[in-house]
Amino acid sequence: MNKYTSTGIIYNPSIPASDNLAHELESKLPQMGSSAWLCSSWDDERAKELAVGTSLLISIGGDGTILKAARVAVPWSIPILGINLGKLGFLTEVAAKDAIDKLPRFLNGQGWIDERAMIQAEVNPVKAGKVVFNALNDIAIGRGQKMRVINVSTSIDGAHLTTYKADGVIVSTATGSTGYSLSCGGPILNPRAKEMLLLPVAAHLSLSTPLILSPTSIIEFKVDFDHKAILSIDGQVETEISSGDRIRISRSPYNANFLRIQPENYFYQVMTHKLSSKKEL
Repeated sequence: MNKYTSTGIIYNPSIPASDNLAHELESKLPQMGSSAWLCSSWDDERAKELAVGTSLLISIGGDGTILKAARVAVPWSIPILGINLGKLGFLTEVAAKDAIDKLPRFLNGQGWIDERAMIQAEVNPVKAGKVVFNALNDIAIGRGQKMRVINVSTSIDGAHLTTYKADGVIVSTATGSTGYSLSCGGPILNPRAKEMLLLPVAAHLSLSTPLILSPTSIIEFKVDFDHKAILSIDGQVETEISSGDRIRISRSPYNANFLRIQPENYFYQVMTHKLSSKKEL
């Protein structure tokens, strides 16, 4: 008997092979004992509506598609099976060529759940109409188009840390430690770690050392600038912020859950292979 009887498919429509595989899986899943729905990764709101009552999400694309699927899965923490059609695929589990053959094994309950911590940003948290975002990789504050630093007054658990003068500041999860954070000099954490990373982007005459913070830490930013700045969620969702805005970042109450069949110690071998491949791109 299938463990997952209702499956959602989120695919990247900019990749023709992703579109083709998504429709093929949609037609085959009922034969495997699971109902199916299909949605473009560009239509987040529709995907969230369809996700209600879904027991498994299949992401077809690359890591960017999985990041969108993870945010769709909030707040139900639906397990996600990633099928790779991208370049790196840190988060994906199955190659596209193997998807049809391997899918019944997952539906029948084989595999294990890889639980990943997410982070949450509250913009102007003490004001009416605060805005809340959840991220699997990272949340970043960055300057707009002008080549000028922004000032970000930073406190951790109520204690003032520093005022970053930088192009931006990143708060990353362990999952995101191989992404934007890594390119800015951050360390790599085991992806199932719960700690958060805090580091500036191109700091100017201010603290430049990456910090590893407790999972219970609360980070508070107050931004100061005379030009546009952006709050970025997973490098995909961007919202303009104003001078004087406050952003509170903490561990999210939600997790991202990935369905895997690799050994539980797979990460280090995959990391070495993927980072070596990245240098060749």
